[in-house]
Amino acid sequence: SGHEESYNPSVEYIPTQEEIDNYQLMYEEDRPKFIPRRFESLRSVPAYEKALREGFDRCLDLYLCPRTRKKRINIDPESLKPKLPSKKDLRPYPRTCYLEFKGHGGPVTSLSVEATGQWIASGSSDGTIRVWEVETGRCLKVFNVGADVHHISWNPSPERPILAAIVGRDLLLLNAEVGDEETQVRTKELLHVGEPTPEDDGDKKPAVRWVNNDKFDGITLIHHRAASTVEWHSKGDYFTTVVPTGESRAVLLHQLSKKHSHHPFRKLPGLPVAAVFHPTQKMFFVATKKFVQVYDLQKAEVVKKLESGLREISSISIHPGGDNVIVGSKDGKLCWFDTDLSTRPYKMLKNHSKDITSVTFHRRYPLFASSSEDCTAHVFHGMVYADLNQNPLIVPLEILRGHLSSDRRGVLDCKFHPRQPWLFTAGADSMIRLYCD
Repeated sequence: SGHEESYNPSVEYIPTQEEIDNYQLMYEEDRPKFIPRRFESLRSVPAYEKALREGFDRCLDLYLCPRTRKKRINIDPESLKPKLPSKKDLRPYPRTCYLEFKGHGGPVTSLSVEATGQWIASGSSDGTIRVWEVETGRCLKVFNVGADVHHISWNPSPERPILAAIVGRDLLLLNAEVGDEETQVRTKELLHVGEPTPEDDGDKKPAVRWVNNDKFDGITLIHHRAASTVEWHSKGDYFTTVVPTGESRAVLLHQLSKKHSHHPFRKLPGLPVAAVFHPTQKMFFVATKKFVQVYDLQKAEVVKKLESGLREISSISIHPGGDNVIVGSKDGKLCWFDTDLSTRPYKMLKNHSKDITSVTFHRRYPLFASSSEDCTAHVFHGMVYADLNQNPLIVPLEILRGHLSSDRRGVLDCKFHPRQPWLFTAGADSMIRLYCD
């Protein structure tokens, strides 16, 4: 006889049945790994009962857990973030609400700033267009147009204080009645239609009819179908309207001095949402629900087709330099296109939780902004460099809050002041807010 691990240990090493039962009540780590047993001879000792299982587990370890030396590279997560300049170095930009413009009785659907920055005009679903003084918030003029105002745009020429507004389904050209007497006389002469010249458009009705509006001493452009947006050319003579359901006559170009309209874009890749002129060249941008078509107006052909990859485009704005475009969408995403670089977005920002209603560039400062149904407006630094080898720098600056939700709608439009780093926002809560640095 030998010790407890012998095949024939002494009697005192062999536990009783009661002791074996007590082992089961112990924690697994405290339990003895081996229980001595007694055999008459070495030939009577059976094979190890867990040999097959342990051999199988060992094989699994060998092929599932190969012993390779892993070379770990310790990288600081902070070093992976892009190096952005400090917000303090990027001032001035709009940060706090300086003024509130109160007076509308319904959601303010659109606003536009006059070329000198002294006045703003706003349109509302309460059936009025209001002209306000920027520095005081005083309402100078109210036009009771009697129908929902969907979009409004102030003529960019300081010599022409003319408002273009989509009222109901047609376009109304109004004299804003600001400026000196000489300007007023010229504006009244311009806003008068002489004898109408019939347009030869085959068997179809003309796409647009220019008619004098005696109530407001302006002009009504009666469209063949409901128009949605209006935008001026930077020189203030040409303007464009979008008729989403107009098919081959969906995007129309108008000339104020000649009281003439035409529709050069016969085929579009989908329903148009917005159209804007290039700030300096004879180019024209048409945004459909998925794409942005860039046209050469002289050659009357498509130059580029920007692919957004968005669910549905809602708004578009062109950088004053003309080579960069921002597009807002109904899924809260904003795309920045560098047209010299690619037809695909250079940057895509998912910054809003609801639909983006408007995007806009500042004319003088490296700023752009977006407004959304989530009751916020986001302000960004967007620096475009003269060196074509350097990509644009985009830095998020501020989230402007303050508007209240009304019928699940939030901020419906935003526009920058032409000279100052100020942002105007129009809300569904019938308020216009001015944010300054």
